[in-house]
Amino acid sequence: MSPEPDPDETRFIADRMLGTLTRYLRFMGYDTISANGFVGGNPTEDTRLLVLAHDEHRILLTRDHELARRGNDIAVLVTDGDVLSQVQQLIDRGLIRRRLPMSRCSLCNMVLRKAGEEEIKSAGYAPRNKEGYIFLWCEHCRKLYWNGSHGQRLLERIQSGLEY
Repeated sequence: MSPEPDPDETRFIADRMLGTLTRYLRFMGYDTISANGFVGGNPTEDTRLLVLAHDEHRILLTRDHELARRGNDIAVLVTDGDVLSQVQQLIDRGLIRRRLPMSRCSLCNMVLRKAGEEEIKSAGYAPRNKEGYIFLWCEHCRKLYWNGSHGQRLLERIQSGLEY
């Protein structure tokens, strides 16, 4: 369920308008930085996004036409407001595949690892019946993930493209 990240796989950086897409890409296992993690109000943020995309070999995802133009071949203008349509746009461009390995934290982008018993016990939101579940842990956020019904619904949405 939590394979090691492929170092040759496409990596992304997303502008502030794509927070939901960022979470989806992380659930889908894609290394995705979000501008929402930067301090707000910086007038040079677009330039910073472009520099990071270039320096870290990431594709810049943006809803901003001017920023996409400035990014040229390292930027993708995301044209739809619906997250599943955004995912489909990236699939159609050959940048991602439909999958849900749940290998990254949806909050901070860190690679998840198998959770230990104490970590599972410490999470008050873990299911009581733990049988059949695979538990993953984010070291940074101290958040527990597992392959429950929410993940199954998310996978079905990604695979079918249906509205939530």
